[in-house]
Amino acid sequence: MNASQEPPQPLPLEGIIVADFSRVLAGPYCTMLLADMGATVIKVESPGGDDTRQWIPPQRDGVSTYYQSVNRNKSSVVLDLKDPDDLETACRIIDRADVFVENFKPGGLERFGLDSESVARRWPDVIHASITGFGTAAGRSMPGYDLLAQAVSGAMSITGEPDGQPQRAGVALFDVITGLHAAVGVLGALQERHRSGLGQHLGLDLLSSALSGLVNQTGGYAAAGNVPTRMGNDHPSLFPYGPFRASDRDIIICCGNDRQFKGLVECVGLPHLATDTRFRTMGERNTNREELRQLLVQALSAQTAEEWFERLQAVGVPCSPILRIDEGVEFATTLGLEPVVDAGRGAGAVPTIKHPVSFSRTPARYDKAPPALGADHADVLGWLDQTPPRIDTRSSLRRSPA
Repeated sequence: MNASQEPPQPLPLEGIIVADFSRVLAGPYCTMLLADMGATVIKVESPGGDDTRQWIPPQRDGVSTYYQSVNRNKSSVVLDLKDPDDLETACRIIDRADVFVENFKPGGLERFGLDSESVARRWPDVIHASITGFGTAAGRSMPGYDLLAQAVSGAMSITGEPDGQPQRAGVALFDVITGLHAAVGVLGALQERHRSGLGQHLGLDLLSSALSGLVNQTGGYAAAGNVPTRMGNDHPSLFPYGPFRASDRDIIICCGNDRQFKGLVECVGLPHLATDTRFRTMGERNTNREELRQLLVQALSAQTAEEWFERLQAVGVPCSPILRIDEGVEFATTLGLEPVVDAGRGAGAVPTIKHPVSFSRTPARYDKAPPALGADHADVLGWLDQTPPRIDTRSSLRRSPA
């Protein structure tokens, strides 16, 4: 058998079963990442389905692309937890699961016996990840919308022009960060369970993820009492670092150290600025940034952004054009990053953005397109009948028709 005929390597999470009771973005993003790495993810939806199924435009073949962006490689089953039979089916799924992910409102699962205390008693080896908006104490009644987290975390206060209104990020940033944190937490808990044989409860909330994700901004306040403000596209600690006007449009220039600054000013014909007492160090450049900005913009006006991009790239100065989303995807393609992959096969395949990690031996797979509501209900029920609780199995649910 030659290399091209060898069976694929088992994926890192092959044999791990995830009961996914989450919806919208943070939880589904977490479980999709786990599914990409080989976990069998059973997406349990209410009869109304995941909210994002209705979030259009945009859409592809009548299906919300928001939903499609975070639900590949999963099997969908519809259960009404208020129905005793459906609740029993839900428990049978958790009986076989290694990981249970949910983002119900705090206290919302108690009446079903699926709260953290009940789960720990009934399934002591299950890793139970709960995602809320603002925790389970005084913030328990606040709904978990990303925009609320952007507002109360301070993120909006530092986003936008100095004399303008606070702005939100152009994506549900803290939902995504929370999903990443959840995936990291699950992987850590799986490793710890390997040692102890015990599961545990993981509590995540958007606000804590936001404060962690704001890194230097919240860190500056915690360590030094610094309260940052909106600076538009400027960086509080680095200059030049942002957009600068060329003859036709802006170009992004990022100088993170003195060497890069020296390369920049030499390239634009101002080599003396590298030894100018106003600009020799990062601290001096930050103090005198407006003077330096005027000098750079005047020099950059001699050529187009594209011309400067080529010249600055050639001498190792970090820079980039400012692109639209479509141009960004195409740019990644020109770099050989192959950002778009098909989830599923044949006519039902859905183009999606690839898993962010490139594994040298066990690359992520994209076996299944994001499922229609309840598309795998019968298969899941059959799998439950054939699979004893807590068995180490490589589920057939991930396979899609040829």
